[in-house]
Amino acid sequence: MNRNLLLAALFYLVGGPQNVLAAGDPALETLQSAIVTNYANILHAQYEDSWKLSRQLQTNLESFLQKPSAVGFGVARESWILCRQPYSQSEIARFYDGPIEPVEEYLNAWPIDLNYIDYTAGMPEAGIINETKLFPRLTRDVLIGANEKEGEKTVSTGFHAIEFLLWGQDLYTDSPGRRAYTDYVAATNGPGVNAERRCDYLRLVAQLLSDQLQLVADQWAADNATNYRAQFLAGPPAVALEKIFAGVGNLSSSELAGERMLVPYTTQSQENEQCCFSDTTHLDLLRNELGVQDIWLGRYTRTDGSVVAGPGLLALLEATDATLAATLKSQLEQSVAAIQAIPTPFDQAILGANSAPGRLAIKKALTALAAQNNSILAAAAALHIRLNLKN
Repeated sequence: MNRNLLLAALFYLVGGPQNVLAAGDPALETLQSAIVTNYANILHAQYEDSWKLSRQLQTNLESFLQKPSAVGFGVARESWILCRQPYSQSEIARFYDGPIEPVEEYLNAWPIDLNYIDYTAGMPEAGIINETKLFPRLTRDVLIGANEKEGEKTVSTGFHAIEFLLWGQDLYTDSPGRRAYTDYVAATNGPGVNAERRCDYLRLVAQLLSDQLQLVADQWAADNATNYRAQFLAGPPAVALEKIFAGVGNLSSSELAGERMLVPYTTQSQENEQCCFSDTTHLDLLRNELGVQDIWLGRYTRTDGSVVAGPGLLALLEATDATLAATLKSQLEQSVAAIQAIPTPFDQAILGANSAPGRLAIKKALTALAAQNNSILAAAAALHIRLNLKN
């Protein structure tokens, strides 16, 4: 399968001078404004959920670091998984000039060069943690300054840096990484030689993650007259809708169907799966697709079980093409089901012949996403909304 050909089939750029519904009918203009406001409400809820869970992650990490144990290590890992899920749904807000863009490289950059952070098999003294002469003191500013300093893979902060520090290198077919909790216990040799620095590093990146999630959540909060949300809602709804389409369109096509599924499917390389240390890539894929569905349906279920709900993009499409809206709604459900059906772990599902069950399931999900993306393309055309897509 050729990646470029598939992506070309998923989308082409749609142009138009303005949204045809933006002028004229006051009821439709009111609907547009309601959709944009609900979108902002959903994003704030997603970022706030992830931020609150990052605070819990910090608490559980500190409990573990104060008294390292296998049980505490497991609790910290589970906290990381929970924190990541609402963030993955929020990725529909990327790919335009939103407040996530300036900090995304510090939050979610991947793939990463493991040796840049800590030891790996055959390289026991590698990484910032072990290179005490190059990095004599670990601070927040040092880790921020080191992020992507020597190239895109030299990642020192964010979700995946924490993931690596919790799971370690994944060298196994039957489990995720098997980093021992004793890596955080001081010893006279082995990883324990720099256990204190490893503890400091983990604290720092967890604090940075939480601070940046709070920063983005605050930019979408409703109680600030000068933040990004206020500017987003103050402008013409048609401009905001173009950004919403850019986020949903890029995540659904080039990012989810392309970088995160088609590339590892084609290369069969574990390095091309997003959460390769924890073997939780399947959750990323599902949450990305649920994030796309959230914006079309206009609802998000928060981690406390409450629901943020209002008109979504489908409500606008129904006013123009009810048949297409019904088709897209069904395709979103089919894509969710197809992604859920991919066997776990994802790094094993991508392997083997094309007739292997895992690869067949991924191909089915890619086919479902292609249909979904063609309908998103058609929706943009029907609404005369320009779709700005990355290559």
